[in-house]
Amino acid sequence: MDIDGKPYLPRFIDPLVDLHLRAFGAVEIAGTMWSGKTWTSRAHGKSRVTFDSKQTRELAELDVNAVLKGEAPHIIDEWQEVPHVWDAVRDKVDQAGHERGLFILTGSSRPAKRKTHHTGSGRISRLKMWPMTLAESGHSLESVSLSGMFEGKFDSGPVETDLEQLAKLVCRGGWPAALHLDDEAAQIVAGQYLDALFAKEDEKAPGTERELRLFLQSLARNVGSAATLETLAKDMGLAEGGKVTDAIARRMSAFLDYFSGRYVMCDLHGWDAPIKSKARLRTKPKHGFADPSLPAALLGVGPETLLDNLQLFGQLFEELCLRDLRVYASTLHNAQPDPLRYYRDADGLEVDAIVELRDGRWGAIEVKLGANKADAAIRNLLRLKKKIAANPAARNPEPSFLLVLVGKTDYQYRTPEGVYVAPITSLTA
Repeated sequence: MDIDGKPYLPRFIDPLVDLHLRAFGAVEIAGTMWSGKTWTSRAHGKSRVTFDSKQTRELAELDVNAVLKGEAPHIIDEWQEVPHVWDAVRDKVDQAGHERGLFILTGSSRPAKRKTHHTGSGRISRLKMWPMTLAESGHSLESVSLSGMFEGKFDSGPVETDLEQLAKLVCRGGWPAALHLDDEAAQIVAGQYLDALFAKEDEKAPGTERELRLFLQSLARNVGSAATLETLAKDMGLAEGGKVTDAIARRMSAFLDYFSGRYVMCDLHGWDAPIKSKARLRTKPKHGFADPSLPAALLGVGPETLLDNLQLFGQLFEELCLRDLRVYASTLHNAQPDPLRYYRDADGLEVDAIVELRDGRWGAIEVKLGANKADAAIRNLLRLKKKIAANPAARNPEPSFLLVLVGKTDYQYRTPEGVYVAPITSLTA
């Protein structure tokens, strides 16, 4: 398929868009700015209006019905620029009765709740879109799949992996616009994304451009951790005499909400096997980024720096793996709305990622930069399996798979205990 004479590179979200268009009157594709939402919507839509134009925004304010006309599915790009469009679309869907696939809305931020009157439940479905995975950008062999592992399918064999290439992939990120750029050019895209983000005039911003940047830099320094509001405030130099007041804590929460609402960052929530366990609610979320290139840009590091600092490389490599796992897991049959979690308990056991399906099946994943660290990860995974099995009252199923996801390895293989070890450059949905 070509769009404006340029080939459209398929995304994992495409089948989900088709499915939701068959099931609902309208579909919202929301997600990170520059992640390819517009191109994906155009691959599925027949007509389009975009609110990049001031004249179009003013027209929508005067007569919203004027921008809703077009062949279905009609795309409304960046609808949050004129929030009452949401309610108008909902009304149009109601009026259309049983018609489906009328509208596709795209958005890079959530509007203030007071700006819309209806949730759109039952009329407008929601899909999230993230930057490209390695499988989508052509940097994965796709020989190991999440769906396959849930069915017990895994092929062992030799693989070729390259730490230097992985460092470049971390820093260039999954931005569609960077796909065909050379490494040097691609590595400045994330920085430009951040500049555009901070420079955008936004009445909802909880601070100045400088404060917004400082907050994200603090988050980058604490990437992959369940950093407290106190930690972030102190890192920004906002603690008064070393103490974080309630007012400052509320401000930190506002920063988190702001960047979550722009899909710049995403939280990884805790998981516990018993469905009704209070531990799900007690475990603090880990704060991460939509793409590993963002913390790399915020910290001012490139591939050479990562190769000289393997601890930081490992942290950003984990961000890359979580980005891909989040996308792959969301496409699985029976996937939950938030299918990716992490495990931590009071005994100090922590596992990097859990994929849980609606039918109760689950898989556990540990992330290690090199296969030389796989033994410790395997022990962690087996310890989790044993711990889950030790609670017969919970009636928890055994894991469908245990996986150590690595960066550098010469083989993808299955251990005698049944644990898979495979590189991220072999993984797909």
